[in-house]
Amino acid sequence: LSIASDSILRSRLGVSHITLALNDRPFGANNFYGNYNSWERTKSWFASLRQDLGKNTEFSFAYRRHTDLFVLFRDRPQVYTNRHAVESFQSSVRRRDQIGRNVSLFYGAEVLTDSIVSNNLGNHGRAREAAYGGIDVRALGRFSFTASAREEMFRNFQTKFSPGVSAGFWLSPAWKLRASASRAFRLPTFTDLYYKDPANVGNPLLKPESAWGYEGGVDFHPSNKLRADFTVFQRRETNGIDFVRTNPTDLWRAINFQALNFTGFEAGAKLELVRGQVVDFRYTLLDGAQNVLNGQQSKYVFNYAHHSGLIAWQSAVGKQAAVRTRVGVVERYGRDPYAVLDIFAGRTIGTIRPFLHVGNLTDAYYEEVFGVPVPGRSAVIGVEWVVFRRK
Repeated sequence: LSIASDSILRSRLGVSHITLALNDRPFGANNFYGNYNSWERTKSWFASLRQDLGKNTEFSFAYRRHTDLFVLFRDRPQVYTNRHAVESFQSSVRRRDQIGRNVSLFYGAEVLTDSIVSNNLGNHGRAREAAYGGIDVRALGRFSFTASAREEMFRNFQTKFSPGVSAGFWLSPAWKLRASASRAFRLPTFTDLYYKDPANVGNPLLKPESAWGYEGGVDFHPSNKLRADFTVFQRRETNGIDFVRTNPTDLWRAINFQALNFTGFEAGAKLELVRGQVVDFRYTLLDGAQNVLNGQQSKYVFNYAHHSGLIAWQSAVGKQAAVRTRVGVVERYGRDPYAVLDIFAGRTIGTIRPFLHVGNLTDAYYEEVFGVPVPGRSAVIGVEWVVFRRK
């Protein structure tokens, strides 16, 4: 069950954007966490407010509550059952100032808190504060430059500095060169730190994960009907978080990889054939440094898509409906490739908008996680009801 609403109000302060959502999902998790006929039910409640404070300032607040009921053996819940509830709050103030005709300054501050109450993971809570700033420069209609920095404070007054810089240059109206470098940062989750069951063990000594990312590329836009791009990128992680084991009978244990390097490239093109018909092509190659495993098995990090390609087509059907279809082909590292076909059709205007989405039409068999088959063919039939639209 998924229910959501978006409301937009206008006042003297500016636009108010309110979002409310609820998800309730019971599902079988057979073999997902190991050789167990598991069952799980998750519920999420979400509420957020984004409020303009004048022309250049924005305030936002969000609350999320997530509960999880996990039964290791569906027919024997007394053996192992985990219940936990996570609550998260996030608040921010952001501002943007135009300090010149082609120069913009943006800055702000954020506060994030989350806590967990669990019969398995225990009771924990933490908070983070961050401040950031940046500058965006445009010159001569051909050059762009952005520099930013973020300082984040977390556990025991530790801090993490994350800078970023990007630039672009139009060689001509059709060709653009671009490049960027930035640093990312992620705290380990409560599951990474404290979770424990007969197949997985967390690690309370995990360090935060950080990474430097670099990319460079070229965009080709000769007309409104054709757009193409090519990008080369690299990601260098420090203290990357993953679950590993030494053999198939061992427990999955959370660890930090001291260094992980991933390199790849992505290419794509979008072509408008005739009015209302558009075709997209995309291909990505990703290659990781495998020698860091030292004979261990990786649960997540090295189960990546080595090759992935996508062909998508969409078309308007008259003035009131649209049809979209896409074929994705993926080859994960060390595994056989697979293809997935999805189709969507629906009404695009009017108060009542019925739609149909068929996923994995050919019922292809594949595993995104080792030993866990992804559900086969599925169909979703629904109706979107537009209650009110401001002109």
